[in-house]
Amino acid sequence: MSPKDLKAALRKERLALRDAMTPESRIEASLTMADHAGDVIALDPGHIVAGFWPIRSEMDIRPLMARLRDRGARLCLPVIIDKKTIVFRELLNGAPVIETGFGTTGPGPDAPELEPDIMLVPLSAFDATGHRIGYGAGYYDRAIDKLRNKGHLPKLIGIAFDCQEVASVPAEPHDVALDAVLTESGFRHF
Repeated sequence: MSPKDLKAALRKERLALRDAMTPESRIEASLTMADHAGDVIALDPGHIVAGFWPIRSEMDIRPLMARLRDRGARLCLPVIIDKKTIVFRELLNGAPVIETGFGTTGPGPDAPELEPDIMLVPLSAFDATGHRIGYGAGYYDRAIDKLRNKGHLPKLIGIAFDCQEVASVPAEPHDVALDAVLTESGFRHF
């Protein structure tokens, strides 16, 4: 099986496990995750943190983002520009958010684009070495590569439920490894 086929199989399997969680268990896990990391993620006032609004059965990191904002972080959300590109727009208190494609929500075109210092990255699956499987479109890999080519090195924290961990992710040259992962069991550095 090719790495691409194996990733697709692992993605399907782990997303099915995540989808099978009850809404109540996802909410509890999201709140527990915020308790684990709300005060642990290293940041200085003014650091820019890219989060995301949950889609489908993703972890709801809005409580975590609120905690980070309370600690002085500036927040931003990914916005899909086209079939290959996302940018990160600033999320201000009280500012409206709009549909931005593929079920995602983010600030509108008037919001400033920012370069995150910390990225909370959604994923389908991850392993104990920090490799991740995204949703298959490569948006985050390209966005991270673009930032790195400009000399900006954001800390990458994967966001997942425990059930999304796999024994091994087949890493390909274009894949970007995580610095840490956050689940309902805790915050783990790689």
